[in-house]
Amino acid sequence: MDLFELNPSIQARAGQPLADRMRPKTLDEFVGQEHLLGPGKLLRGMTEAGELPSLILWGPPGSGKTTLAQILAHGAGANCVRFSAVNSGVKDLKKIIEEAEKLHRLGKRTVLFVDEIHHFNKAQQDNFLPHVERGTLVLIGATTENPSFEVISPLLSRCQVLVLNPLSVDDIEKIIDRALQDPHRGLGAWQLEITAEAREFLIQHSQGDGRAALNALETAATLARKEKGNKRIGINHAQEALQRKPLYYDKAGEEHYNVISAFIKSLRGSDPDAALYWMTRMVEAGEEPLFIARRMVIFAAEDIGNADPLALQIAVAVKDAVDFVGMPEGIIPLAQGVTYLAAAPKSNASYRAMMAARSDARERGPLPVPLHLRNAPTPLMRNLRYGEDYKYPHDYEDAITDQAYRPAELEGKLYYSPSDRGYEQTIRDYLNQVRRAKE
Repeated sequence: MDLFELNPSIQARAGQPLADRMRPKTLDEFVGQEHLLGPGKLLRGMTEAGELPSLILWGPPGSGKTTLAQILAHGAGANCVRFSAVNSGVKDLKKIIEEAEKLHRLGKRTVLFVDEIHHFNKAQQDNFLPHVERGTLVLIGATTENPSFEVISPLLSRCQVLVLNPLSVDDIEKIIDRALQDPHRGLGAWQLEITAEAREFLIQHSQGDGRAALNALETAATLARKEKGNKRIGINHAQEALQRKPLYYDKAGEEHYNVISAFIKSLRGSDPDAALYWMTRMVEAGEEPLFIARRMVIFAAEDIGNADPLALQIAVAVKDAVDFVGMPEGIIPLAQGVTYLAAAPKSNASYRAMMAARSDARERGPLPVPLHLRNAPTPLMRNLRYGEDYKYPHDYEDAITDQAYRPAELEGKLYYSPSDRGYEQTIRDYLNQVRRAKE
């Protein structure tokens, strides 16, 4: 369609993406984050009172961090300046400070909005600190990464951290419908409908990202309008528009640890379905498959142990198979290993025994090895009674002796207490037999 046939309100903004046009201008327009913006909630109260402390807004992409910062600055009657880690430097900050000091003397505040503050190094973050302390600047930092790891402690202690959640299904649906109906900032002038299937597809695949939903909607609407006489956005337009959005999963950030934690805990909880979900999510997001396999090897020894001695062998075999086959087929042995480990009986008895023994080794230092357990390869060592009185188990009934095998200070202390699950029941019965024979 020719550009000049567009509705004037849309034509005037032809170069501006729908997501920017639909950006909320007030808290009443803002969708989502009810835990912060609902009646009586923190930010609602601050805005109504005209207060604005320094903040760190932590949340996933498309959750409204930038928009919220702009609305809060405007609501407080402050001058809002955006500072970029890529395009701005110390000279730019000095200019901002000079202007902020002038405004401060006139009784007007300056909000410095730092998007993706985790991209700033320690020295750059240090530059903000004195001006935030003096009140020259109100800092609002936005980040998708855990500020505990990415923001320096002095700055973090002077800011209130607010956690933004991914937008809910209802939130995304509201955003889509509003954009379709708004004739001035949205697509309302095009008078398009959207099928329930297409709406559901856009909602599910935007993954709580409002900006992604609007970008996909705009593309889908454009594709639909190219079809002569068509007034409906169908599933084919939504699929073509959205293609495939990478799963939100930062391999170097907090989400990496959250997902691997969920994976391990699902294995430990004997839920193969949940474990498969988290494993495939990691793979789909580009996680290194051998990292997953290594975690499975550790899990087999730590959380299954001798309840199923085959678990460790299978985990190692999975690691070798993934390394040998490569991806994408490597996900098949990964899946087999995940289901086996999740369904196996669990015991951390050997792990707990190791931790207890290590604690004694560290706290008690190098206790001397009893003489009868020492090696005696030379005459001098034999003269010093090394190896004397050692009892060779195979010379005794059931290969069991009453010999002591640890330093005297640790005699009688038990580290390993096998469970009654899986093969460990057999081990427990045997060790009880051994211990009775030593009495």
